[in-house]
Amino acid sequence: MKLLHISDLHIGKRVNEFSMLEDQKYILRQILAIADDCKADGVMIAGDIYDKPVPSAEAVQVFDWFLTALADRGKQVYAVSGNHDSAERIAFGAQLMRGRGVFVSPVYRGDTAVYTAQDSYGELCLYLLPFIKPAVVRHALEDAPDIDGKTLPESYQDAVRLAVERMGVDCTKRNILIAHQFVTGAGRCDSEEVSVGGLDNVDADVFDVFDYVALGHIHSPQYLKRETVRYCGTPLKYSFSEAEQEKSVTVVELGEKGQVGISTVPLAPLHDMRKIRGTYLEVTARDFYRDTDTEDYVQITLTDEEDIPDGLQKLRVIYPNLMRLEYDNSRTKQSRLIERAEEVEQKSELELFAEFYELQNNQPMSDEQAAFVTRLIEDCKVL
Repeated sequence: MKLLHISDLHIGKRVNEFSMLEDQKYILRQILAIADDCKADGVMIAGDIYDKPVPSAEAVQVFDWFLTALADRGKQVYAVSGNHDSAERIAFGAQLMRGRGVFVSPVYRGDTAVYTAQDSYGELCLYLLPFIKPAVVRHALEDAPDIDGKTLPESYQDAVRLAVERMGVDCTKRNILIAHQFVTGAGRCDSEEVSVGGLDNVDADVFDVFDYVALGHIHSPQYLKRETVRYCGTPLKYSFSEAEQEKSVTVVELGEKGQVGISTVPLAPLHDMRKIRGTYLEVTARDFYRDTDTEDYVQITLTDEEDIPDGLQKLRVIYPNLMRLEYDNSRTKQSRLIERAEEVEQKSELELFAEFYELQNNQPMSDEQAAFVTRLIEDCKVL
């Protein structure tokens, strides 16, 4: 069984007020071509299909076209809603779409949808877990007869663990989980939503019963603890912190139980996203940009001591997709020092300690650690 793993399409997204819709249609056509070339049996979409809970009509049309194109090719689709999506809107028409081989996660009500596929190695079980919060799980299970009120989750870790336990996964079979959560230790980008103190952390050990975990939410491709607990990353760059990344589609090939092959196929965007740095005279010199694609989305950092009058519009004559213009000189360096001091004053003790902890340990604090630090801060204030 060969499946493509994609996530965080964010259809309808705008980056620095530039619509990414044409870029998204372009990259989705590439994904269709990859599905054909790889002879993939299906595609897993791990959340954040849209960029907003109420997407624009154009965004809905693009996703409708993509799903139809996959169904027309005979590719099975397994999709879950992410934190940017409305779970109810993503689930709309799910029962009808099953007839075309498109399986979508329902709103979480205490049970996780599971679908089976067959190949020469037997049965493959695919579990579709939409993005969940502790409050969602508590609400879904508060009246469940098999749940003691004391065991209702207070943290993301407990919520996901309880959701997985209730799946009743048969470990003798091959099992895949498609989910949209933040796993402890994952590296973030500027284009992602951040939870202060890492309160949305979920440990990778929660997923031990699955042969492969197709994750969404983090925009950088990476794996956690084992190669089969994996973020595929976004198909496009959505912030300049991703400028040096190579975006790709993850190809997952499942053999017999315990045999999982993973490879990636690079994606080439309609417009790349890159950073440019230099003086105004340097970046506008023909020799500087002659061999580059000036249609790329760019961030230009000018090092001139004096601001260039109407610099943005002047530079857009050469770089029409200039998204951001910055200056790096003695004035801006002094300004940044003042801004940092103001930012520190506005942050709570817990936020400052959480940033320090992550800087020292390369991962956010756990829920238990955040709770301990909170109590410690409160005790210190009393003293």
